[in-house]
Order: sequence, then C-alpha cells, then structure tokens
Amino acid sequence: MAKPKTYRTQKKLTFIDIVKGNFLNRDEVKIHYRYFMLVFLLLMIMIYSNHLVSKKIEQVNKLKEQTEEYKSRNAYAQSRLIKVKLESELGKEMVQDSLLSLENHPHKILIKLDSTNGSTK
Repeated sequence: MAKPKTYRTQKKLTFIDIVKGNFLNRDEVKIHYRYFMLVFLLLMIMIYSNHLVSKKIEQVNKLKEQTEEYKSRNAYAQSRLIKVKLESELGKEMVQDSLLSLENHPHKILIKLDSTNGSTK
C-alpha cells in the first residue's frame, strides 16, 4: 500500500539560514534543483563571456596605441622623403645651371676687433 504523503510544517526561513545555505535543504527547493543548476550554469557562462570581452578590449587598446605609433612614424618618414626629393630636385637644377654642390660645408670666419686701438686680431 502506498503511504499517504505527510506534509511537515516548515520553520520560518531566517537570514542566518540563507547565509549558512540551509535553505537548500528545504523540500520545495529540492524539487527545483535542475532549474537552480541551469541558472548557475547561465551565470557562469555570462561571467566567462564578460571576461573574454574585457580581454578583447585590452587587446584593441594595445592595437590602437600601436597604430598611433605607426602613423607618427609614417608621417616622419614622409616628411624626410619630401626633404630628400626637394634636395634631389635642387641638385638637378644646379647641374642644369652648371653649378656643383659642395662637398664640405662653408666655415664661418669671425673677426674680432680690439676696441682700444681698432686693430684686428
């Protein structure tokens, strides 16, 4: 014969029971363990995906810094290229005018005058 179900009166749930985890031993909760496990699994998936997103954001920020550095290097290289092209164009025009470019740069000669007698040194 089947036993008739006896319903026990549950004691009132207190804050300390929740902190200790005693609420998990109640009969109402035991019936729905599968749903609690599903919710726990979904929470863990959500936390893990958030972790992956934060890693990707860090990686994107690193790549942005690198692109800024490469852009500045490119701008510097382009300015140097413009200067070299300008120098080569000037060199071609000097050759057409039958002028030669200097091998050595000119020296500046300073002459000091002695203020007492006006003679040069």
